[in-house]
This record gives sequence, C-alpha cells and structure tokens, in this order.
Amino acid sequence: MAEPRSPFHEETVESELVYQGVFLRVRRDTARLPDQSLHPREWVMHPGASAIVALADDGRVLIERQFRYPMGREYLEIPAGKIDQGETPIQTAQRELLEETGYTARQWAELTQIHPAIGFSNEVIHLFLAKDLTRHERGVQLDQGELIETEWMQLGVLVDAVRAGRLPDVKTQIGLMHLERMVSGDWPWPTFSPV
Repeated sequence: MAEPRSPFHEETVESELVYQGVFLRVRRDTARLPDQSLHPREWVMHPGASAIVALADDGRVLIERQFRYPMGREYLEIPAGKIDQGETPIQTAQRELLEETGYTARQWAELTQIHPAIGFSNEVIHLFLAKDLTRHERGVQLDQGELIETEWMQLGVLVDAVRAGRLPDVKTQIGLMHLERMVSGDWPWPTFSPV
C-alpha cells in the first residue's frame, strides 16, 4: 500500500541541469505547490557520503584537521568522504577510514543518516561507528590536493569544544552527540557487525 501524499508535496514541472562539476551537479527546477502556484527551485545533486566516528579502546576519538575552502578556514572533523559510484555507504566508510587515517576497523555499526543542507541539496551522510581499530603504516592514501592531519582526542574535550562553538562541523557534532549519549548510558549502543 502506497503512503499517502504529504499535503506539502511539491511536484516538479520542469527540470534543467545548469552545472556539471567533478562530482556536484546543480539543477534549476520549477515546482508546482499544493495551491497550484509555480516556484523556482535551485538545488545541488550530491552522490552522498559516509562519515566515521572511530573509537579507540581507551575511549578516544580519531579526529582530522583540514582546511575547508568554501569556509576559508581549518576545521576539526571526523573522517568522511563521498560515496563513489558502485559503492555502498559502508564500503565508502571503510575505504575513507583507511585512505585518510591508515586505520581499519573490525566492528562497524550505522548510527544514523543526516541531511546537512535540506534547503538546497539532496546530500545524505551515513554516519558510522567503528571500533576495534588497527593501524596500517602504508594505509594512508590521500587524494591529490587533500591535506589532512589526524589526532586522537578525548570525547570530553571534543564535547566541550562543541558546546563552546569551536567545533561547528555538523556531521562531527552529531557523531559526537551520539557517542556521548551512548557512553553516558542515555542511549543504547548499536549492534556491531564484524567485517
């Protein structure tokens, strides 16, 4: 049985691809609203991404430091990357963790999916928790033009940074919130799958 249509549903009347980049595309659409009026909708098509809260046995979290060009500044973030064609979100998470940090994990669990820019993009980020980590000296294989430095940080230090407004990246905030709630016992731990 089909779900009933939302009373807020907007129907696409026209759609035009106005920009094709390396991995982003921009569309200009015309949408018909429930009152039958027509309105422009410009939005970014994104292939999706996976992000990883990598947890050490001692409770520290693996964090990356990198410059983000659109914002013109350096950020602390959890490892993440876009989903390549033909990959599943978990395959992306495993690849990105190894390529960016040199680590693999034997236990994986999906925490949630987030939509970081619903007003102008269809991007979905699959957020994973990884534990039982192993470092591989030859594992790091950064993309050309990608400069990343990794460090292990205490969860409490990171949560304090979020509360103080010093850690504004949304995927990192949500991943840390999930971890803090699980560590405190407020939320149950997810079921992990071995790899």
